Amino acid sequence: MTSIRFKDMMLETAGDGTPIVMLHGLGGTSNSWQALVPSLAGFRLIRPDLPGAGRSPTPGGRIEIVTLAHALASNLAELGVERAHIVGHSFGTLIAQHLAVMHPRLAASLALFGPIIEPADAARERLRARAVLARQEGMCTIADQVTPVSLAANAQQQSPVAFAFVRESHMRQDTEGFAKSCEALAGASGTDLAAIACPVLVVTGDQDGVGPPSVAQQLAETVKQGSAVVLNDCGHWAPIEKPAECARHLNEFIRKIAI
Repeated sequence: MTSIRFKDMMLETAGDGTPIVMLHGLGGTSNSWQALVPSLAGFRLIRPDLPGAGRSPTPGGRIEIVTLAHALASNLAELGVERAHIVGHSFGTLIAQHLAVMHPRLAASLALFGPIIEPADAARERLRARAVLARQEGMCTIADQVTPVSLAANAQQQSPVAFAFVRESHMRQDTEGFAKSCEALAGASGTDLAAIACPVLVVTGDQDGVGPPSVAQQLAETVKQGSAVVLNDCGHWAPIEKPAECARHLNEFIRKIAI
């Protein structure tokens, strides 16, 4: 495993073969994908810490989805990556969608977990309020507020490791980086889904309140080559809550696509 520092973000790379770029969600880091890594032998895995998260610096100005997509494409070009499978969770799914539209030659496929097409008005207000709360009270308050409602109802009892991971991931976020990411998502616009030509897999949980099954199905039906999977007893953090199922669906999807 190698860590590479760019001006705007850190990336971890490991393995050889066809590249898979894995984009974490709000409150996550490159570690959010760790449970899926063993199943992806034979691929070159590239896992960024997005700006303001993990080991990546928080920018002085605003964070914007479109800017992140362009920055990511530029960093991948420096690594010699011309074409890759793009995997995203939550916030990362929006970046992936914009990347596929703005840099279509780069995206061989998209695999979107807990997808977001565009935040609803109520969600935008909650995100702005969450940014304020983070700055006022810190990330421990955010972690205790977000974790119970973002996982399946029985997660704390039946999936205590997943519950602890998501809580800890939020607690360790840089406060300002998290707040700016909340504001970026609150101000985000969707992209032209019909313009996405590559194959798209959409995976969500039956209890996902952020990327519910209806949104997953809408996304899969709007892109040119889409399919949707709904996982039972699963909330918004499918790669953490149901790693074996996510790994199986991801492998079945990407290993059929020639680059």
